[in-house]
Amino acid sequence: MVHNSSVKDARLNLIVPIELKRKLAKTAAGQGKKVSALVRESIEEKLAQIERALFEEKMRDAYLEMAEENLSTVEDFKYADAENL
Repeated sequence: MVHNSSVKDARLNLIVPIELKRKLAKTAAGQGKKVSALVRESIEEKLAQIERALFEEKMRDAYLEMAEENLSTVEDFKYADAENL
């Protein structure tokens, strides 16, 4: 993901365990990125993951609600086919 510097940025100061800082520095260097870029990308990915999980939960709940409604409708009309015989 490319960072667009034309958008206003906000500074965020974090306190992390020293081992996490070392891993960030090592990973960022290995990818040819600054630590801040790696952290920004990681936060964006995690937020997208959370948003996706919330969306999937809402979709699941809506599906289950619709399934219950469909079963109720089927129950209401289960004898309707026999009436035309």
